[in-house]
Amino acid sequence: MAQLKIAIQGVLGSFHHQVALRNFGEDISILDFTTFEPVARAVARGEADFAVMAIENSIAGAILPNYDLIDRYGLSIRDEYYLPIGHQFMALPGQSIQEIREVRSHPMALLQCKAFFALHPHIQLKEDTDTASVARDIADGNWKGVAAIASTIAADIYGMEILAPDIQTVKNNFTRFIILQKDAVNLEKPVNKASIKVTILNEKGGLAKLLTLIAENGIDLSKIQSIPVIEKPWEYAFFLDLVFEDHAIFSQTIEEIRASFGEVKIFGEYQSRK
Repeated sequence: MAQLKIAIQGVLGSFHHQVALRNFGEDISILDFTTFEPVARAVARGEADFAVMAIENSIAGAILPNYDLIDRYGLSIRDEYYLPIGHQFMALPGQSIQEIREVRSHPMALLQCKAFFALHPHIQLKEDTDTASVARDIADGNWKGVAAIASTIAADIYGMEILAPDIQTVKNNFTRFIILQKDAVNLEKPVNKASIKVTILNEKGGLAKLLTLIAENGIDLSKIQSIPVIEKPWEYAFFLDLVFEDHAIFSQTIEEIRASFGEVKIFGEYQSRK
């Protein structure tokens, strides 16, 4: 059997890589990309079987552009995964924190470690594209005085020494990842969660009425994000995560939304992992 091809943002040792391993096992082929758009494109073109994509963090919030990528490339959500995030402060072996003059990492990682760096004002913060790729670059370039914020697995892969473990400000820190595929998901297993997009008509009280309908049908709205509809100024589309106990009631609710509010697109129905 051919290896599954999994597209991720980031290099080996990244948090996306960890989620891919935990979901699909060790016997997979990783297609790594610097940014999220080619990840979505690889799945849409059939170059990858699945993709792992971060969608929100419990501290930093939603990654809004990724909602748009799922929509534009017509991808389906197969599953979700909540990864506890531990940020490790690492550098080439044999250095102390006092010798580190610069740290590089993904902007979200830097944001999640602000309290630690407030205690070490001599360290300059620089944004980079990925956590694990900085660890790789430090190892490849033999950069002294430069640190990375990355995972324990990245430290192991690239031979880095962890100078300070778990430096994230909030220790109970999770990132929600979604597993994406090209075609609609086969609903053989029980599902209790759905991700949808609703483009509501531009009328007074439209959003309030939509939320009331969802609540009255006994469905839990666990997430809502809005993005403007580019071709229709001052109109907005809403990405919603809905959690339900009865799939028939969910299906009925979708039909009621279509009849009363506008276009509905279902990105995926799956099992909540929260």
